[in-house]
Amino acid sequence: MSKDLMANDNDFSTVVPIIENARGQALKAVNAELIRMYWEVGRYLSGLCANSSFGDKVIDEVANYVSNTVPSIKGFNRRGLYRMKQFYETYADDEFVSAVLTQISWTNHLLILSKAKTKEERDFYIDLLFYNRTLSCLVPIELKIGKFKPEHIGQINFYLEALDRDIKKPNENPSVGLILCAGKDDAVVEYALSRSLSPTLVSDYSLCLPDKKLLQAKLRELTDLAINQENGDF
Repeated sequence: MSKDLMANDNDFSTVVPIIENARGQALKAVNAELIRMYWEVGRYLSGLCANSSFGDKVIDEVANYVSNTVPSIKGFNRRGLYRMKQFYETYADDEFVSAVLTQISWTNHLLILSKAKTKEERDFYIDLLFYNRTLSCLVPIELKIGKFKPEHIGQINFYLEALDRDIKKPNENPSVGLILCAGKDDAVVEYALSRSLSPTLVSDYSLCLPDKKLLQAKLRELTDLAINQENGDF
């Protein structure tokens, strides 16, 4: 490789963000379509069961039909179909939550459905959503147990886009996300800012948002308290 070409390697630096952005958008689109499919299947099954004299037992017939008609398709057995029906019926009347359902992976949806027994618990697992009056913006907070992972930023960015597209009012500023990761050995606090923020707004947000070190110290304090209570130290 010539010295001139090596010296100009920095000129190629823009290609990687293009690739990574396209991959991220593709994964986002695939996940959104999968969730929409599960939702529509769940809607169909809910109506079918409601109008069938056999109730949920008709799902067995649907599962057998899919298996015999398209044997290569996986995940549409009785258990999978019942989960899709449960998914639809859980959120069908929740207008706010339904706006962000496609931003959450199917695996996480199943975890939420299995762990949360009430609407309040489901909303908590999906996210805590606040409004910052000073900045006039929505602030979703994701609580994570364990070590911080880079993909957490990608997940909340999907959520920010959904909030700004479907929930944010015209007179409000773009949403800002807050990730709180708590583990036994560390506590991590990260902000996620909308890509549509202007440099001026970024500066305003930096001045108005709580200091990350302060939040980290408080998160560490609360985590230690929870661990001590679990161990019976109080």
